[in-house]
Amino acid sequence: MEFIQTTHPQILRIVPDVYPDERGYFMVPFEKSVFQAAGLDINIVQSNQSSSKLGTLRGLHYQITHPQGKLLRVVRGKIFDVGVDLRRSSPWFGRWAGAILSEENKEMFWVPPGFAHGFLALSERADVVYQTTDIYAPESERCIRWDDPELAIEWPLTPEMQILISDKDRHGLLFSEAETYP
Repeated sequence: MEFIQTTHPQILRIVPDVYPDERGYFMVPFEKSVFQAAGLDINIVQSNQSSSKLGTLRGLHYQITHPQGKLLRVVRGKIFDVGVDLRRSSPWFGRWAGAILSEENKEMFWVPPGFAHGFLALSERADVVYQTTDIYAPESERCIRWDDPELAIEWPLTPEMQILISDKDRHGLLFSEAETYP
């Protein structure tokens, strides 16, 4: 397994070892001891799965009192995945990193606690599995606008792509107005 720094030193692309044969393939997306050896002592407490149509944009989500680290991978399709540092004490506060995750590249994305997260579905259907380091706490959930001009996330939108977004995400706050972490 290879752990690759993105443009943010704490957001990682993770390339698992994949063992293909004539039947398909085998891989181990998470083994605690391997992650610990790479300096990531992750305690997974919840596993989620979502399915999205082309152009669905989810995020930017975070939980203010139950910060979640998220380990994501795509089991069908392709997404552009993003993490944004919301820790005021961080020298990277307000910086984002993104990566293409797909069923073909089988890469994973690690977004630590204290970050907002979002993704854009780039295929007709995108099924995403993500494991979190804390439970879902709806009363703690917050949302920052995906198109915040200060963050200037470079979403790979195409002219023919119709953005599908929830009402909750449509009414997200600007980064300058959002609650952040110390």
